Amino acid sequence: MKVLVLGGDGFCGWPCAVNLADAGHDVVIVDNLSRRKIDIDLGVESLTPIATIHDRLRAWEETGGRPIHFVALDIAQDYDLLLGLLRSERPSAVVHFAEQRAAPYSMKSSATKRYTVDNNVNGTHNLLCAIVESGLDIHIVHLGTMGVYGYGSHRGATIPEGYLTVEVPQPDGSRFQEKILHPTDPGSVYHMTKTLDQLLFFYYNKNDSIRVTDLHQGIVWGTNTDLTDRDPRLVNRFDYDGDYGTVLNRFLMQAAIGYPLTVHGTGGQTRAFIHIRDSVKCVELAIDNPPAAGEKVRIYNQMTESHKVKDLAEKVAAVTGAKLNHLPNPRKEAIENDLIVDNRCLIELGLKPTTLDDGLLGEVVDVARRWADRCDRSRIPCVSTWTHSQAVALQPVI
Repeated sequence: MKVLVLGGDGFCGWPCAVNLADAGHDVVIVDNLSRRKIDIDLGVESLTPIATIHDRLRAWEETGGRPIHFVALDIAQDYDLLLGLLRSERPSAVVHFAEQRAAPYSMKSSATKRYTVDNNVNGTHNLLCAIVESGLDIHIVHLGTMGVYGYGSHRGATIPEGYLTVEVPQPDGSRFQEKILHPTDPGSVYHMTKTLDQLLFFYYNKNDSIRVTDLHQGIVWGTNTDLTDRDPRLVNRFDYDGDYGTVLNRFLMQAAIGYPLTVHGTGGQTRAFIHIRDSVKCVELAIDNPPAAGEKVRIYNQMTESHKVKDLAEKVAAVTGAKLNHLPNPRKEAIENDLIVDNRCLIELGLKPTTLDDGLLGEVVDVARRWADRCDRSRIPCVSTWTHSQAVALQPVI
């Protein structure tokens, strides 16, 4: 099967691309390498040294991998080139990772807010328009986020996979049932773009019968898969800075270098998590099990477990001996929240969840220790704030 992986040079996109190639698919990575450019703008690099995209692809072939092709293209700006690529490659599926993925970066300034909206929403809409104009039957597999549901109190209710059955009262006292998209509650500009993606998919699926699987993913932790471990040039990103570092990887890196674990607020925030190995497997399962023609957008909750941030910090501290440091929260969010998630669909398709265990935690710590000399400790604090008052509260930390 021909598969285009948009954003295939990124943290989730790269291991996904090599996994799909290893599974026998004909893979084309489409990327404008914007994540590498953001590194330059922020003045911080991945903890792990990342080879150029061309060296990565060369290493993949040299280690026996099925060839992967690369096309430099900005899907948010280069519509005609995107349309031409779809017509020439005629893919069966497009995996859409080509979005600015960090909530803190999206809240950093008016410039990053506007960039996140321009890149994410335009890119998704351009892809949908191009598929319609091409006349091709292409299945979109999109990497969404659990954050579309928000992290407020759900009062103990289980979050379903995308759709909620509600009762609608009528003036005569009767009621009827309706299945609707689960109400959204974005907590950042980044999360807002993912909710807009969801509406775009809903519309183009209804109007033009575009087949879509939207993967509402939890926070990804871990670094490598068995395939990216084949050669040092294949190593995956390890972001640790306050804008792009995900919470568990940040804790493990901080423990590795003797830096107190940065717990923001009470640490009572509950988040959904998934290991990078499971993330790439979920994409493969989605591609291998596409929705039928005319089927509504499939929405899967791509996560394997939920934890409170403070519980994660205490677990990492118990494994590594690290100290905890409670800091003001840069985000505008509930002090604590529930998060009970239905994730049966992917498990029924064959996902065998990788759960949080000491061995895997230690594996990430080992990676961090190996590259500890590349860490810029001044970039560890989270300094991108949601509001002016939070910026003031964080001033002593900054």
